[in-house]
Amino acid sequence: MDEDLKKNILKTGTTILGIVCKDGVVMASDRQISAGNLVVGKNYQKTIKVNDYLLLSFTGMVSDAQRVVKLLPAELKLKELRAKSRPSVGQAANLLSSILYAGARQGGMMVGNLIGGFNEDGTFELYTVEPAGSVVKVEDYDANFGSGMPYVLGYLERQYKKGLTVKEGVELAKEAIKSSTQRDMGSGYGIDIFTITKEGIKKVVEQEILPEYKDQ
Repeated sequence: MDEDLKKNILKTGTTILGIVCKDGVVMASDRQISAGNLVVGKNYQKTIKVNDYLLLSFTGMVSDAQRVVKLLPAELKLKELRAKSRPSVGQAANLLSSILYAGARQGGMMVGNLIGGFNEDGTFELYTVEPAGSVVKVEDYDANFGSGMPYVLGYLERQYKKGLTVKEGVELAKEAIKSSTQRDMGSGYGIDIFTITKEGIKKVVEQEILPEYKDQ
């Protein structure tokens, strides 16, 4: 299983990231879809609104990600109906973990996720759920296992400061994604950035990256 995970991580062409701020969470992703060394898509949004209070970013097999996007909202709704209360962000992360764990052990599903949102008490949280299903609460920043991860984490390691605002986090995420798309062959063509605050979930950046040709 560990060897399969390592092989798939090397093939996972994507950059996703999440940043915990003092007044919310910032989540971002690029738009490129790759199959080996081939770019097969240039405008695919990898950060998706699950419901009114949850955001999901994914890296890995697109088909697996699409399956998660269908399963998770349905399972969350069932959980809410049974418990007669809305699942917390942590509970949603653990439910996602169960979906990924079951899929990975069946030899199929291979997708990593960042899941962020706000709870009914107004608090906000960010979790990373890696492809085999382990869950870790993110206290500062993370990029899961996309091919852009080394570039993003290297940049954030030097630039992130505890207690930064969401506004500062958006600019930091933008520069981190730009760093990745400049150097990682599996990332590029666009940037999508979302914020999670007490006001809710908002898409704040939607940029297309275009090649420029200059005569010399």
